[in-house]
Amino acid sequence: MKIHCLQHIETETLGNIATWIEEKSHKLTKTLPYEGDLAFPDPEEFDLLLIMGGTMGVYQEEEYPWLRPEKDFVRKTIEAGKPILGSCFGAQMLAEVLGGKVSKNRFKEIGWHRVRSTVNEKGNEHFTEDCPPISELPADMPQEFTAFMWHGDTFEIPAGAARLFESEACPNQGFIYSGNVLGLQFHPEADEQWIKNLIEDSGHEIVEGKYIRTEEEMLGQEEFLEGSRALAFAVMDWFEKKSVKSNVGQTPGIKALTE
Repeated sequence: MKIHCLQHIETETLGNIATWIEEKSHKLTKTLPYEGDLAFPDPEEFDLLLIMGGTMGVYQEEEYPWLRPEKDFVRKTIEAGKPILGSCFGAQMLAEVLGGKVSKNRFKEIGWHRVRSTVNEKGNEHFTEDCPPISELPADMPQEFTAFMWHGDTFEIPAGAARLFESEACPNQGFIYSGNVLGLQFHPEADEQWIKNLIEDSGHEIVEGKYIRTEEEMLGQEEFLEGSRALAFAVMDWFEKKSVKSNVGQTPGIKALTE
């Protein structure tokens, strides 16, 4: 499988996902816009797109001019029907490209937090015929789990997408669109070194807050790290199967964004 990654800062790497790619012997290419790299490939050149995190906001186009061409590339990839995983900032980018609003969350979430699945909720208005809920999710994803967070923004669920997860501090923790575009506000890629790198880069954000964990509470959490790895592997196994079934063509809902 050919995987292309959009990496937005040096420290927010692929973590657990890199381990999965190496174990599976898949091919990985990257675009690094923070280095001035805007050579986005043709969507037909890869099977899966990964959109990773970042310390910027998707709405900061003046400060980060590369955001506009990247959004255009993401839109083209959705139109091509390619599977996409967006993590944190990547999920926010997917939401905006699909017509959802990205704004400041009431609380910052930093560290390990509980996440709950919403796919079995009765009356979930986001479930549609175009976006089947539970059958479209990785079978190994539990109904409740602990995931690593580092965000201050949140996204609206785009039209045509289904809300998948929530946390106490943030009601929109994930969504699925068109059966193969998955946005996750949390970081399944987080392993111990990944967390250490992020603390080194953004440790100034670790201040007193209701949903901000201390450095000691973030590091050395073997049970949570094992769960994070299992979650990342389940998601990537699911995408591996999806990539085989990937269809080229315009997906439902995207037409309205381009008219």
